[in-house]
Amino acid sequence: MIVFDLRCESAGHVFEAWFGSSADYEDQRARGLLICPLCGDAAVTKAVMAPAVAAKGNSRAAPASASDGRAVPMGRGQEPDMARMQALMQKLARAQGKALEGSTWVGRDFAEQARAMHYGEKDMGSIHGEVAPTEARALIEEGVQVAPLPFPVIPPEAKN
Repeated sequence: MIVFDLRCESAGHVFEAWFGSSADYEDQRARGLLICPLCGDAAVTKAVMAPAVAAKGNSRAAPASASDGRAVPMGRGQEPDMARMQALMQKLARAQGKALEGSTWVGRDFAEQARAMHYGEKDMGSIHGEVAPTEARALIEEGVQVAPLPFPVIPPEAKN
């Protein structure tokens, strides 16, 4: 695994992303799959990062840990605790599921319905669906409040 600091071009948001390799990053960038989680901008590039310089073997500090359950950021060069990462991902998935309770799946009609609610043509409500990154940017530029979900949603008609 490799971690890169990424930056969106429109607002300058900097965020961290994990990839299997540098080639995976390049592939996802070429296919337009990298999107800023804060504003939805698809114009994302690598941000300037501090180099990971290893400490001398006899002076390496013990890994950080918090006994009170608080999150402790990993330092550069530390291996991720896979069990902890998996637990975090499961917690995030549960939070997304809870956030989607009471939300209506609108599929590819998301942009149209979000605009209709924004402009008062339709009653406000909680919806989720699919939208292309360019359309998501257009919604944000119009002032329509939208946010990307961290995990893909299986459409109701595709569920077993």
